[in-house]
Amino acid sequence: MYFGKIITFLMCFALITVAPVGAEDGKKIYISADMEGLAGAVTMAQLGPGGFEYEKYRKIYTAEVNAAIDAAFKAGATEILVSDSHGNGQGLLLDELNQKVQLVRSWPRPFGMMQGIDDTFDGVFFIGYHASATSTEGIRAHTMSSAHLAAVKLNGVSMSEASYNAAIAGHFGVPVLMISGDNAATREAASIIGNIEEAVVKWAYGFHSGKTLLPTAAKAVIAEKAEQAMAKIGEIEPYKLTGPIELDITFQSYQPSEVLAYLPIVERIDARTVRYVGKDMVEVSKFLQFVEGFSADMKP
Repeated sequence: MYFGKIITFLMCFALITVAPVGAEDGKKIYISADMEGLAGAVTMAQLGPGGFEYEKYRKIYTAEVNAAIDAAFKAGATEILVSDSHGNGQGLLLDELNQKVQLVRSWPRPFGMMQGIDDTFDGVFFIGYHASATSTEGIRAHTMSSAHLAAVKLNGVSMSEASYNAAIAGHFGVPVLMISGDNAATREAASIIGNIEEAVVKWAYGFHSGKTLLPTAAKAVIAEKAEQAMAKIGEIEPYKLTGPIELDITFQSYQPSEVLAYLPIVERIDARTVRYVGKDMVEVSKFLQFVEGFSADMKP
């Protein structure tokens, strides 16, 4: 009887000690999603309300994000936060998105496309991303705003949305693990961020043209790269900039730089470029979000 009690005690102890190990092995993933880098997306016909394929592309958008989500859960993720970061920030279909995730929607947000990121995450996925405003390639290539901005630089380096957002994640010590989009977008991101997984779903011919995988094939590529990315947690280093950080913003027009230079924290570099220096990416992000989002007509 005494021996039986010892066996029972050891079995209970094993259950108690094993349970936390599984919890510690769980991974927390942040997914920032855009639409320009989706398979088949080439013009505003797919990318904005009113476009003849926009509602169809909301489904494709949701499906590509789900492909990354499902692969991440399969590979050990236990918690995922998704940031709907295209256009009005309300493109993902809530009833079709994997119901185990949480979702960031709409604007404004202090961290823009990275709202909700913090140091509790193990890695970041970029889904549906595009090349930068200064890229000579890339379908729908721009940085933050194709209508307003001609370039965004951090410490003198031209940024895509991917590398800029990677710097925000890096502030919290979180690495970017993968990106999906066209070949120009993934190559440009990897050249700055580092050795991340690249899920190429289309190949750019021009600003409004390209060769593309079809939706089912694109989902398979994204799932494959997401699963491979999960295996690299702990191997890929965060893209981290040390402060102070110089943010240079070049506008498409002359007047924004003129008016922003009225602020004592802003230096006008040339006719269309201003510089703001922040102590870290938190300050830099809030400044850029203010520049992009402020309007005296804002309501309520």
